Amino acid sequence: MTQSSARPSAAPSSPATAHADGPLLPLLFVAVWSTGFIGAKFGLPDAEPLTFLAWRYAIVLVLMLPVVLLARAPWPASRAATGHIAISGLLVHGVYLGGVFTAIARGLPAGITALVVGLQPLVTALGARAFLGERISRPQWAGLALGFVGVALVVAQKTAAVSGAAVLTMLTPAVIALLGITAGTLYQKKYCPAFDLRTGAVIQFVPTLLATAALALLTETTQVRWTGHFVFALGWLVLVLSIGAVSLLNVLIRRGSAVNVASLFYLTPPTTALIAWALFGETLTGLSMAGMALAAVGVWLARRAKG
Repeated sequence: MTQSSARPSAAPSSPATAHADGPLLPLLFVAVWSTGFIGAKFGLPDAEPLTFLAWRYAIVLVLMLPVVLLARAPWPASRAATGHIAISGLLVHGVYLGGVFTAIARGLPAGITALVVGLQPLVTALGARAFLGERISRPQWAGLALGFVGVALVVAQKTAAVSGAAVLTMLTPAVIALLGITAGTLYQKKYCPAFDLRTGAVIQFVPTLLATAALALLTETTQVRWTGHFVFALGWLVLVLSIGAVSLLNVLIRRGSAVNVASLFYLTPPTTALIAWALFGETLTGLSMAGMALAAVGVWLARRAKG
């Protein structure tokens, strides 16, 4: 446990998280997190995926370090606590985002990527039972299953449009992303559920930047076209996703069970589909709308039921 447990008032989340157990914070997290796919769509044409992410992480650190120093935000009480936070960040950010961005850059449609990552609540439920000792009730299992069916319906049309032979190569990074976000959520819930969000962000993004930049130097050209679209996407992903959404995720992990937090990811594909419809005119079929409703009911049931 980090020293934020002893000094909860030091966390910058006190006003916004006072009612974190209510519906507002989870819904805000879903809405913000879902824009990540849109940011990738805007920015990836101008930079390779790991190069894009390395710039993103570097800018987050440049912005967060002065905040930490000026606010004299508390650091973890031990090296072990610091290490746990760093490992959770490497899994949640480095492995997950690296996999998602690489999959999309290789041509895997965002819908299929979302479907693969949409397995997370089910995989997390299995891991939470074995790794955290969380008891999963039958209504929760029903909600998780219903949510997955809803996600599958939302992306069914896009999935059918891609050939099976091409999917296999593109699918591997998405599966790695799924394993990363699942392992990261379970690891953080077990070893470092509570920490100051400001110093925690620095600790999480330092190893993530180092690992991502090293892989980018080894596997990519690291060239960037600084177009308006790329600058907008980078700024959005830094400020709204890496600082805003990640802070919300850390608060939710601190306050809820791993299954409850993971179930929210079922709402990401439907929300992304709605955003894509509003911004890019992508069609929403009746099947997609039904899937959105099922996903919402599944998340409600999984979060309402107690283990």
